[in-house]
Amino acid sequence: MEKQYFVYLLASKPNGTLYTGVTSNLIQRIFQHKEGLIEGFTKKYNVHQLVYYEAHSDINEAILREKKIKKWNRQWKINLIEQNNPHWIDLGNRLS
Repeated sequence: MEKQYFVYLLASKPNGTLYTGVTSNLIQRIFQHKEGLIEGFTKKYNVHQLVYYEAHSDINEAILREKKIKKWNRQWKINLIEQNNPHWIDLGNRLS
């Protein structure tokens, strides 16, 4: 099976604080965020609801996409989330 890399957006609540990250193990990373195991921004601001993610087969492509999204203004990020997840459902609860 081909390795996958994920670019993801977390939110503290609908229209709340946003965080963009990249990982090769989405289930594990979301668990780490939810349990407060990762020091820093997401733990400090309680940002742990997975509201958007996309898969990439190339790590460099995923990192470029993460960097691009991080440079976006807030409204563009909100638009990306709402196009795919209009009710801001925590997608982390659906991962298995």
